[in-house]
Amino acid sequence: MADIVTDRPGETAQDAARPVDGAIELTVVVPTFNEAGNVPILVERLARGLAGIAWEVVFVDDDSPDGTSAVARDIAHRDRRVRVIRRLGRRGLSTACVEGVMSSAAPYFAVMDGDLQHDDAMLAEMFRTLKAETLDIVVGSRYVGGGDSAGLANPWRRFASRAGTRVAQTLLHAELTDPMSGFFVMARAAFDAEVHALSQRGFKILLDVFASSPRPLRYRELPCHFSPRQIGESKLDTVVAWEFGVLLIDKLIGRYVPVHFAIFAAVGVTGVAVHLSTLGLVGLAGFSFDVAQSAAVIVAMTWNFIFNNLITYRDERLRGAAFVRGLLSFYAIGAVGAVANIGVIGAMFSQGSGWWLAGIAGALVGVVWNYTMSSLFTWQRRNLT
Repeated sequence: MADIVTDRPGETAQDAARPVDGAIELTVVVPTFNEAGNVPILVERLARGLAGIAWEVVFVDDDSPDGTSAVARDIAHRDRRVRVIRRLGRRGLSTACVEGVMSSAAPYFAVMDGDLQHDDAMLAEMFRTLKAETLDIVVGSRYVGGGDSAGLANPWRRFASRAGTRVAQTLLHAELTDPMSGFFVMARAAFDAEVHALSQRGFKILLDVFASSPRPLRYRELPCHFSPRQIGESKLDTVVAWEFGVLLIDKLIGRYVPVHFAIFAAVGVTGVAVHLSTLGLVGLAGFSFDVAQSAAVIVAMTWNFIFNNLITYRDERLRGAAFVRGLLSFYAIGAVGAVANIGVIGAMFSQGSGWWLAGIAGALVGVVWNYTMSSLFTWQRRNLT
């Protein structure tokens, strides 16, 4: 555990982590989206399972249309152990978890889903183990002796979980059996030591925590049961799989190249193939080169816009009239980028650079321009990382 700074001479980190009278010792962070029916049940279960522990629960809700935040807020009026953060214009489990943790002053916190599939009866044991063994984190695992994954109700979910586990283990500094678990208890001091390095992408906060830590975390895994969902719908879909992939990419190359830039550039590479294919097809149809080139440029730029809207900027995805305005601005930005590309190539070639070097430099200028300007103006993204 990272050192806790204190003004009291001789006070240790464990002393500093001990709660004073009336202080919350454990904050349970529960990210939610359309979990209105689960909130009252979960609060009752936490009250039973955490008896004797000074606890609170923070529901971090992404403005659920089913009124999840209103249900939690109604309970909070009667129970001071319940708090609610309603987020507007932001989505994502990882960012919700971080915001929930940062809203707390407790020396320990837990993260669990709001779908009642996590084994909330294990929380007290996980918390006691964390403190007794002076660990950084205790993970509820489906794959150690005594655990089970009955909640993975179909072969696809079981396959995705196992495959994700094998891929995730290549990034970790620990031999976790269940790095895809979303159920853990952690010391706040250990979290604070790495919070600035977290990617905060996608749905797998535990993987992010282990992959971002500046040192190997002291951990244990305890067996837990992953129950079938009773209320609501599963959020495990192709979007979750994609966001998991983005997290992995960010952990592999994020320190060198912003992950959104890498994805934007990859989409651009596919656009080159679309451009060449369109050029060939229109040419074969008997049109002149100028017509074929113009058609190829428009088709490739439209392709790039659509796939960047679906993939690179999915959190800021444009729809309806905003989609049309975004496409037009993307065309304009791309046209300026093409002019810059040609200018750089011409200048370098006239000064004796080889055509291939001039071409690479021009392409780099073009992609950086297009990424920066489209991020700021087409999708209005202020964070370019």
